[in-house]
Amino acid sequence: MRVLLQPVRWVGEVALGTLSTIGGVGLLITGAGKSAKRGLVTGRGRKLGWSNLWAQMVRVGVKAIGIVSLVVFCIGAILTLQIAPILEDFGVVEEVARIIGIAMTRELGPLVGAIVLTGYAGAAIAAELGTMEVSEEIEAMRTHAIDPVRFLVLPRVVATTVMTTCLAVVADVMGIVGGMLVGRYVLGLSIQRYIGDTLLAITLLDFGTGLVKAAVFGAIISGLACYMGLSVRGGAMGVGRNTTLTVVYTIVALIFVDLLFTATFFFLGV
Repeated sequence: MRVLLQPVRWVGEVALGTLSTIGGVGLLITGAGKSAKRGLVTGRGRKLGWSNLWAQMVRVGVKAIGIVSLVVFCIGAILTLQIAPILEDFGVVEEVARIIGIAMTRELGPLVGAIVLTGYAGAAIAAELGTMEVSEEIEAMRTHAIDPVRFLVLPRVVATTVMTTCLAVVADVMGIVGGMLVGRYVLGLSIQRYIGDTLLAITLLDFGTGLVKAAVFGAIISGLACYMGLSVRGGAMGVGRNTTLTVVYTIVALIFVDLLFTATFFFLGV
């Protein structure tokens, strides 16, 4: 009987752990939102908050432009090579520009950019806060009446959310450029025609829904990374474990949330 109950127990533990993590991340982001005014706008928080925010934006976003651009450029080129033979069979290979443009702005640009940023920035945030947790630096902040959510979590959440949205624009452009170069030098398409077809295919709605996704992805990356970092227990081994789990949990969460967005837009006809 005990053997038969083991799967049920395992499912229950996973469900409780998932709900606990979701609740913890939600409370952390809510706490950061409540401290936003004092941390970034008024009083003592102005100087410290803005300097922290700028440092995090450079670290999370500016330094990630190169790797995000390279990955999405390759994705655009690969996707073009994959779909070109199918379009050629139907005699509509020129449609590749429209397909790549819409796919990049609505889906692949924000999602691939966020996944790359998870490994680049999310893991770093979790490891940094986890190291501070095990070395009792965060406990020392609390002892001196310094709110770690306002001074550590808030700049990271805001910076990651803003920069993920900005990187989505870069990813859109680089993915389209990757497809365009393959279209020009492999398929023999005109660059002017390719750009024109892309601009005709993409609407503000395509672009806007992609940016909304990217902003939510940024909040998920930073919220999960901060939560896992502040939850570290067990010294250096705990830091390594939570850093790894941060990447795994975040990628799963990004894909699941992307599915929810896509399904919602589909049924709404957006």
